[in-house]
Amino acid sequence: MDADVIVVGAGLSGLVAAAELAEAGKQVVVVEQEPEASLGGQAYWSFGGLFLVDSPEQRRLGIRDSADLAWQDWHGTAGFDRPEDYWPEKWARAYVEFAAGEKRSWLRERGMKFFPVVGWAERGGYDAEGPGNSVPRFHIVWGTGPGVLEPFVRRVKQAAHDGRMRFYFRHRVDELIVDAGFVTGVRGTRLEPSEAGRGQPSSRTSSGAFELSAQAVLVTSGGIGGNHELVRANWPERLGAPPEHMITGVPAHVDGRMLGISKLAGAHVINEDRMWHYVEGIKNHSPVWPEHGIRILPGPSSLWLDATGKRLPGPLYPGFDTLGTLAHLRQTGHDHSWFITTTKIVEKEFALSGSEQNPDLTGRNLKSTLGRALPGPTAPVQAFLDRGEDFLRADTLPELVGKMNALAGDLVDPARVEAEVTGRDREIANGFSKDAQVTAIHGARHYIGDRLIRVARPHRLLDPKAGGLIAVRLHVITRKTLGGVETDLDGRVLTPSGDPLPGLYAAGEVAGFGGGGMHGYRSLEGTFLGGCIFSGRQAARGIVRQL
Repeated sequence: MDADVIVVGAGLSGLVAAAELAEAGKQVVVVEQEPEASLGGQAYWSFGGLFLVDSPEQRRLGIRDSADLAWQDWHGTAGFDRPEDYWPEKWARAYVEFAAGEKRSWLRERGMKFFPVVGWAERGGYDAEGPGNSVPRFHIVWGTGPGVLEPFVRRVKQAAHDGRMRFYFRHRVDELIVDAGFVTGVRGTRLEPSEAGRGQPSSRTSSGAFELSAQAVLVTSGGIGGNHELVRANWPERLGAPPEHMITGVPAHVDGRMLGISKLAGAHVINEDRMWHYVEGIKNHSPVWPEHGIRILPGPSSLWLDATGKRLPGPLYPGFDTLGTLAHLRQTGHDHSWFITTTKIVEKEFALSGSEQNPDLTGRNLKSTLGRALPGPTAPVQAFLDRGEDFLRADTLPELVGKMNALAGDLVDPARVEAEVTGRDREIANGFSKDAQVTAIHGARHYIGDRLIRVARPHRLLDPKAGGLIAVRLHVITRKTLGGVETDLDGRVLTPSGDPLPGLYAAGEVAGFGGGGMHGYRSLEGTFLGGCIFSGRQAARGIVRQL
């Protein structure tokens, strides 16, 4: 035996599991196809949002939350409706209890801290038992993605220093070894050394083969978001036809290979048609990986139009229902849509996903972070206004529509856009409105967190004092796999018969963040990083109990 446990993948769930295993006295080998520069995987690039329930941060802001309300929201969002949702629903329930219980204290014990303003993502806009968050629950980690990783990177490096853990970078697993029905190790390719920076594509040239054995193998290899071919192959009919053009929200190494390799070893992979892609993607002016996109995390005030200039129906407003909006837009026959907005709205309401797009929070710079409450956009947003190919500015609406048609083809009907904008502006004139988006804007500003840093004071789009008009072309941006390897609550991989596959475990996105799809059809946001942490911890503790 080369180790007690082999962990395949050095992303967040793998690091959490490896740290737990080493601290339980196990000898651990972590196998990772990328260079050491990419330690931590996708989590490094994240905004660092975590789903917490009834937290001190919420209570200080007057938010009344509870495990019962959170479960109502989760269950209404997930829409579990299949026989194979048995374990995913159990994982979902366990995760909500974790988020309402020890999650925050457990993370703070490891040094994690949280930004005091709680964000309100996926607001839903349907009835009480429908999808969406009833209250703000998006807790940003102080330090964003790198801040989420830091406690676990520190622990695994200490374990390696103490001789309890070894890292094999540039080792790509091509096969799970199965002997007499037991998974006993891995085989694969040693890739040539690479100087690729974090997130950049690395060479796939072989420099030899390797084989490792252990009492247990834990797969934590991530999802399919960097593999557009696999995304399209799994694209569900309920979302319409897959886009011909998409941009990519994760590095190219997020390729889904281990899903197929696990299936060949006997694992049951379920809910492959469930996935999570955003519709507010913009092309990165300084790409790190191919087709690198950044997601706008919008406030509720921009006017959302399809590619022809027709306004999206309620409640498909910015920040309300990601997959509902995606399904609607896939029926339009076009791969892009538009925000029509103003300088004042962009300054207040446009946040960008990614640790590198939030240097104030990532660098834990309190002075710069407090500056978000002041007039003016953040420096990264200003960079997109100046250099982003999807951003257009104009003083008049006809001029703006002309630029939209010049950029994306002669699709936008000027008369329709004028009617949509002027109709919306008339509804802003007083505190009453039949326009549900306008009502939602007023409602959002009742929450102090939104009023301070996320929602602009309501104003007409054509108000000359609003700083000028802006149009933003939006793309579908690939992101998360919601289905995956079916597991029980100990992270044991199950076969199609429902029995555990001895020696094999899975956690993180490759396991649909637990069970093969604990989010169901939709996510409440802040649940991806948390799902990696929870499922990695669960699997590690399950392995310790078994060995």
